[in-house]
Amino acid sequence: MCMDTFAFMIHPIDTSDIYRKFPFLKRLPDTFVETALSKLPPLKVSEITGIKSACNETRGWFVGCPLTTRKMIRLPEKKVLRKIIKTGKLAEKLGAKILGLGAFTSVVGDAGVTVAKNLKIPVTTGNSYTVATAIEGAIKAAELMGIDYSTANIAVVGATGSIGKVCAHYLAREVKYLTIVGKNYNKLLFLAEKILKDTGLSVVPTTNTSKAIRNSDIIITVTSSLDTIIHPEDLKPGSVVCDVARPRDVSQKVASTRDDVLVIEGGVVDVPGDVNFNFNFGFPPKKAYACMAETMILSLEQRYECFTLGRDLTIQQVDEITSLAKKHGFKLSGLRSFERELTPEQINQIKSNARKKLKARKNMLKII
Repeated sequence: MCMDTFAFMIHPIDTSDIYRKFPFLKRLPDTFVETALSKLPPLKVSEITGIKSACNETRGWFVGCPLTTRKMIRLPEKKVLRKIIKTGKLAEKLGAKILGLGAFTSVVGDAGVTVAKNLKIPVTTGNSYTVATAIEGAIKAAELMGIDYSTANIAVVGATGSIGKVCAHYLAREVKYLTIVGKNYNKLLFLAEKILKDTGLSVVPTTNTSKAIRNSDIIITVTSSLDTIIHPEDLKPGSVVCDVARPRDVSQKVASTRDDVLVIEGGVVDVPGDVNFNFNFGFPPKKAYACMAETMILSLEQRYECFTLGRDLTIQQVDEITSLAKKHGFKLSGLRSFERELTPEQINQIKSNARKKLKARKNMLKII
């Protein structure tokens, strides 16, 4: 019997990922290291074993595209796509029956369409399950902070991207106050009109990220920005931020200076079985990003097709992959913040700090 198989493409987000594996390279300039790495061929990073649901089991591989995010943005698009396709062909040679695109490899060009056309195996970006788990995680975090998400002020940052658009549409079915944030106001207006037509909800479009965030109780941020766009001074006490972006949208300074807001990583799930990734990508055992998990789920379901591809995701895709995830035993992991798992005690402390700050602010206003 031939086992079901998959591959998932990864790449260094920045030079810190390279130095984690090769610390001696820290002595060299970042630009030199990135350029030298880009000359290397794709590589098999590790074999993934032990993924097993009640219905099936699968194994796979991490395949590495040797380009940092910065290189992918600065190099000519055609050159980057050639490198990604070459990495996909390595997955084919290893015996993968489906390929998942991770991090920036799912963003370049037409979001996987050209890559799929140049490979003999189907390709998925994993964005459908990323949306599902990001929203589930944000709602769970909000509940723990005492926020009713159905009546809260919610902002989707990066709303005109493929993940952002479907996040906004999905939320619009269940919430009352939604702000969509992006760089292109015309695209935001078009999205707002479509949401109004499809759901009846009138959303607020804006290009002013800081203002939108300051007024929001829950923020889901999904941009493709190289730099952080959410800073400590932007956030209101007691707010929840679900950061789905890679590289991260939320500044590391938020962790050290704002003990009254809850920032969580979007799209982290528990993988069924005695899984061994044979590679440290910063997570505890048996946990993975939702985009990785989508590829595994499709392999377990023997759905060897281009499930999530391009920039037009649908709510139906999100609902379907959510159902398949439950069938095979994938579930939202415990909440994580800046690569660390959050304990109930830590969340309660953040909630308490927020209450104290809000009370102090009210007292200050009375004095004024």
